Amino acid sequence: MKKSSSPSQKEHYLLIRLKQKLGDCKRAAEIRREALQRTTGRSLEGLPIEGFDYDSILGQCCEMPVGYVQIPVGVAGPLMLNGMEFMVPMATTEGCLVASTNRGCKAIYASGGASSVLYADGMTRAPVVRFETAKRASELKLFLEAPDNSDTLSIVFNRSSRFGRLQGIQCAMAGKNLYIRFKCSTGDAMGMNMVSKGVQNVLDFLQTDFPDMEVIGLSGNYCSDKKPAAVNWIGGRGKSVVCEAIIKEEIVKKVLKTSVASLVELNMLKNLAGSAIAGSLGGFNAHASNIVSAIFIATGQDPAQNVESSNCITMMEAVNDGKDLHVSVTMPSIEVGTVGGGTQLASQSACLNLLGVKGASKESAGSNSGLLANIVAGSVLAGELSLMAAIAQGQLVKSHMKYNRSSKDISQAASLERREWSSNDIEGEIKEKQPER
Repeated sequence: MKKSSSPSQKEHYLLIRLKQKLGDCKRAAEIRREALQRTTGRSLEGLPIEGFDYDSILGQCCEMPVGYVQIPVGVAGPLMLNGMEFMVPMATTEGCLVASTNRGCKAIYASGGASSVLYADGMTRAPVVRFETAKRASELKLFLEAPDNSDTLSIVFNRSSRFGRLQGIQCAMAGKNLYIRFKCSTGDAMGMNMVSKGVQNVLDFLQTDFPDMEVIGLSGNYCSDKKPAAVNWIGGRGKSVVCEAIIKEEIVKKVLKTSVASLVELNMLKNLAGSAIAGSLGGFNAHASNIVSAIFIATGQDPAQNVESSNCITMMEAVNDGKDLHVSVTMPSIEVGTVGGGTQLASQSACLNLLGVKGASKESAGSNSGLLANIVAGSVLAGELSLMAAIAQGQLVKSHMKYNRSSKDISQAASLERREWSSNDIEGEIKEKQPER
């Protein structure tokens, strides 16, 4: 009988229990790694295991570790935002991304900086409940949305946290199923656990007056977490930020190597019309997710929440008699925190410290996570400026050939670019490839 290439359920269980038996996280990781290599017959050489604090992830970040993945971290900046300067850490394996964002930061800085506003802040969770009839489901909807009940529901919701405060409830029906979207403030935490606890409090409370309510799931996807959703694009989730700057004409020409008119036209046809034709949902931008992902990984955010956090519309307009460029990014659902999860790990904590937003704010709850959201939006603004300029001037491929290819690839590309084809050359090659008759 052929031996299985994956651990049995019993072996899998024993690997999980290693830490409890050994009392040493690193030793457990080493044994688990060796067992995995022997069981699968495949080597993990190249995946480092030394130099990582495995105790720091126990019970909060990753189960059954066998090593860790190295991702280089670069810095872009200084980003001048609301009168302050930030050096922005970006974890990425894409060549040209940090350099491009850095160029955008330079253009913003030379034009006097950007300004940003956090215009909404609230994490959401939406359970789905079911009744025997649609009429009964509608009765709960009316109860939850009635102004007279808001104070009572808030008291019940707020019991589980010092920082979680219910802001509102929005309901949607599908037959006899009711989707209840709770929205609350979460301090400096991203807040998914916080809002979930509050929601559970309310569901338990509702069972008294609605004993026939069946809770199908604590999350019914009306939240919506880690998925493209119009509800986040329209109603917001997490931090909602708008960031803007006026880039002077001479800076557009000198730093971005293009013109105001070219950028405005490209933005209209690409980011607005092009995205509309594609049926985009929240993707009216050039590459917001590039910057969001890089900052998220560097600062210990949940990378999967890049999906909704990258919702962004980029606007460009000629101002000051058409000479200068007004550019803005509006991002309604940036989901970030400066406490909890991966933010507590040493490397990610160092990146948060670089930005001055490490941990919970002692002065004002939520101000650190709010500032981080503003920095994300400001960095996206810089990234949009630079990439759009590169596309407007036809520099996109050349820059990626320079920063995103090995030296061997560059030399090959250069030789191809230097080669000039004539009609005779092409005809000659065609004849050589045709079989003799």
